[in-house]
Amino acid sequence: MRCAIVTGASAGIGLATARRFAAEGYRTINLSRRPCPAAEVQHLACDLGDPEFLSAVEAELSRHTDGATQLVLIHNAASMYNDSATSTASADLRRVFEVNLVAPNSLNRFAIPRMRPGSAILYVGSTLSEKAVPGSFSYVTSKHAMVGMMRATCQDLAGSGIHTACICPGFTDTEMLREHVGTESLGLVQRLSAFGRLIEPEEIAEMLFWSAGNPVINGAVLHANLGQIER
Repeated sequence: MRCAIVTGASAGIGLATARRFAAEGYRTINLSRRPCPAAEVQHLACDLGDPEFLSAVEAELSRHTDGATQLVLIHNAASMYNDSATSTASADLRRVFEVNLVAPNSLNRFAIPRMRPGSAILYVGSTLSEKAVPGSFSYVTSKHAMVGMMRATCQDLAGSGIHTACICPGFTDTEMLREHVGTESLGLVQRLSAFGRLIEPEEIAEMLFWSAGNPVINGAVLHANLGQIER
């Protein structure tokens, strides 16, 4: 039995990814507050921003994952706000880190003891994992840290047969992007791609699915942005 855990699979990249793995016969589990609309995906309701979220779902999650011949853990859920280094309160930064960094660590600690060789831990980063723009302080900071977490995970799992990677999407047509930049700015964002369009969530899902089965990418940061035009 192959199993995939996807955080934030209620919409966007997470939903497309959960559907992609389920279509290949994986027992697929979503962890998020909102339910996953895909009937083939098992939804376990939890708030990843709650430091105790795992205790609420651990027994059920164990029931679904124990005995998996391959376990793929995909850290997709993220909080993103329009904020600044000059004004973000530490409590607000801590709240973003809880979802974007601490929850992945909690899930790693749950999943790694259950992972057999051939399993994978995949992180969904961003182009903002390696650069910055104004007005996205906490998100940029956490996505930079996510790359570090992935690389450290790779080193600490050496010899286990478990591989890691961080897939960094560019501008993807999701609720999060529309809320962050505003519908009126989508045309401008599209023009920042060398292909003049937004990325479809299914394109990132396909890259995540490929990454799960290819340990040669262990420790890699993979850019999935259609080639962004730098101005």
